[in-house]
Amino acid sequence: MAGSAPERPRMDRKLLDILACPQCKGDVKLTEREDGLVCNACKLRYPIKDDIPIMLIDEAESVDDGEHQRLTEQAEREGVKPTFEE
Repeated sequence: MAGSAPERPRMDRKLLDILACPQCKGDVKLTEREDGLVCNACKLRYPIKDDIPIMLIDEAESVDDGEHQRLTEQAEREGVKPTFEE
């Protein structure tokens, strides 16, 4: 369709399965908009730029408490076990 934005390629699930937070080595979860990866343990969001996850601690952004809670609840619904204890 003319004038529509090109569909963004989806992140490879195999890559998601092996990626880990560089700070705590815990699991990361793809954001709903697929523009970042979030570590619930560290409350950090790693950006995805040009379809490449930037897994550098210095490039990570803090996740606010509301977003952290939402992601934690989503992980619980999906049966994802935390790799940390609060």
